Amino acid sequence: MARRNTGRDEMPALTREAVLRFVADNPGRASKREIAKAFGVKGDDRIALKMLLAELQSEGVISGDRRRFKTPGALPPVGVFEIRRRDEEGALLAEPVTWDRLEDGEPPRIPVRVERDKGPAPGVGERVLARVVEDDDEDGERHLKIIRILEKRRTVALGVFRATPGGGGRVEPVERKQLEFTIPPGDTKDARDGDLVEVEAGPRRRIGLPTASVVEVVGSINSERAISSIALHAHGIPHVFPKAVLDEAETAGPAGMKHREDWRDLPLVTIDPADAKDHDDAVHAVPDDDPANPGGFVVTVAIADVSWYVRPGSKLDNEARIRGNSVYFPDRVVPMLPERISNDLCSLREGEDRPALAVRLVIGGDGDKRRHEFHRIMMRSRAKLAYEQAQAAIDGDPASVPADILDAVLKPLWQAYHLVRLARERRQPLDLDLPERKLKLDAAGRVEKVVVPMRLDAHKLIEEFMILANVAAAESLEKQRQQLIYRAHDAPSLSKLEGLREFLKTLEIPLARAGSLRPSHFNQILDRVKGGDNESLVNEVVLRSQSQAVYTPENLGHFGLNLARYAHFTSPIRRYADLIVHRALVTALGLGEGGLSKEDEELLAETAEEISRAERRAMAAERDTVDRLIAHHLAERVGETFDGRVAGVTKAGLFVQLPTYGADGFVPISTLGNEYFHYDEASRCLVGDRSGQGYRLGDTVEVRLIEALPLAGSLQFEMLTEPRKLPAATGSFHKTQSRGRVKRRDRNVASKVRRRR
Repeated sequence: MARRNTGRDEMPALTREAVLRFVADNPGRASKREIAKAFGVKGDDRIALKMLLAELQSEGVISGDRRRFKTPGALPPVGVFEIRRRDEEGALLAEPVTWDRLEDGEPPRIPVRVERDKGPAPGVGERVLARVVEDDDEDGERHLKIIRILEKRRTVALGVFRATPGGGGRVEPVERKQLEFTIPPGDTKDARDGDLVEVEAGPRRRIGLPTASVVEVVGSINSERAISSIALHAHGIPHVFPKAVLDEAETAGPAGMKHREDWRDLPLVTIDPADAKDHDDAVHAVPDDDPANPGGFVVTVAIADVSWYVRPGSKLDNEARIRGNSVYFPDRVVPMLPERISNDLCSLREGEDRPALAVRLVIGGDGDKRRHEFHRIMMRSRAKLAYEQAQAAIDGDPASVPADILDAVLKPLWQAYHLVRLARERRQPLDLDLPERKLKLDAAGRVEKVVVPMRLDAHKLIEEFMILANVAAAESLEKQRQQLIYRAHDAPSLSKLEGLREFLKTLEIPLARAGSLRPSHFNQILDRVKGGDNESLVNEVVLRSQSQAVYTPENLGHFGLNLARYAHFTSPIRRYADLIVHRALVTALGLGEGGLSKEDEELLAETAEEISRAERRAMAAERDTVDRLIAHHLAERVGETFDGRVAGVTKAGLFVQLPTYGADGFVPISTLGNEYFHYDEASRCLVGDRSGQGYRLGDTVEVRLIEALPLAGSLQFEMLTEPRKLPAATGSFHKTQSRGRVKRRDRNVASKVRRRR
């Protein structure tokens, strides 16, 4: 077709090459109408255009329909993308949301370029509006520049694929509230029976199970560590280090003496769990020889100098910031830093030179800290001790440690601890007694037993010295007017305190007004119920009344520890917040390289928010994994009876905890009896409307296990214990609710009569 002169600008000739160029230059806008307009096609020429487009489609060089043609594989300049995962270099990879797999094959995965000063960074599973940008290099690569995040943490359905005869399959849910899906034969992405998969839901149907398509095959549910893998993917926790991060870690070498003091002759020791693989803190104590401090001690706390190896803006730093913290499962640890850093260069190994940041604390004879000073040092740990080993030596077992370590190191440490404990007792931090349970797994990764580790003085000693070091870090940075990230724990909210006050009324225990509350007031309540039937109940309710600790650049104090200022300094191997504090100290005190960058300072608020989210994410993943392991452990014991304790009361029913296992199961309210049960929020109980009897938070009960869903970590119980008479406070509640229910019933009857008229 030749050019035509219409008296206006000449239109381009309608050729194959011209149409293909127009479609490529206008992805998403190249409809048949737009093509006709661009080439001035009218009248009978429309037939020629239609035949040309059909020919190009049949050859596969363009795709789409009359409303939108495009070059196969072409992307719009701006579009919606979903971030699927990260590549081996650590870059986020996204694919277009509106992509036709049937026409165009597998969608491209394009790197996302994250600009840290442009707001929160997106994560895997989120959708973004982004611009496709061609790179300037000769390779012609492209990347995405984010315009804005559209959906925060879109829920990705996760489940176990079960193949069905004839192709396709179904997906068993791994979340309590998740639906089961059917997978059509063409949407399995080659998943095999037993594979853990991510699926994307399709259109809902009126009957039958909803359909979905597999978007990722995570791995086999029968593999080792499968249970924790579910939690990792369900919560979007990065657990595979990108190759670039591992390469950067492997090229790191031992730190030298530049900017360091030589403290290798000081007999510092590490005291950790017996199975610890990394050691990031070491301690030492000696009586103070200053005549002005009679009976005092000088305590040294040395912490691995992670800031020397993990520099701001490095690949190691970016990865650590994304992870936020290490995650601890019963079957494995997902570390914040690669093993080359955490278990080697920064682990304070016995007899090996290691760089550290140390704080020397001068403790008075009354246990109060007099002063402190920070140093950047080279140290050499004199001994690697387990908590039980150190405690046994102090308790009189001479074979536990060498005599020189016992006399020169451990005994002074315990003497200093007894002083510090006096100061703690005067300070009166919140003293909750909630035993921590630990799962012991067998070689197959199944629960062998549940134990409650003994709480030793050795644990408390290290805890108190770490608290002192954390306080010293915050004080030094404030004194230097250096910005930092605090570990803040705000006072309980007014609404939670009012709920606690109403509950304590039922036990005839008063609670001071909010304005004057201190941790000591809660301790008085806990002391009052110690050793009684309500001890565990009151400890639990007091815990639930507390605010959640967070990371923030604003100093809110730490209510639970009863401290005016507090920062995390002692675990930079496993917490990014501590690494930031290390860098801040290096900068503020002029201790050399690896300090806080200007960009770090500008992003403190954002960093604090991100690592607070990462901490909550880790806690949820750890809790879910424990629930699933316990459900697996009890799946073969359905029908058996167990002793339990009511650990939660809701309008829907009761959560019953099995103290032996530390696991919760649910008793639906509809299964409790032949009467209507009311929920009394103030008294934390369910009350029968006829008998006035019921169940209350903290009650000891007997239940029968009627269902265990290992993949979902869910247990369901049948209540065997009869309801008991509850205190008078719930009786008045019961009467009020009964009257209210009668009135509502009368109003409903009257309403029906009016409608009939």
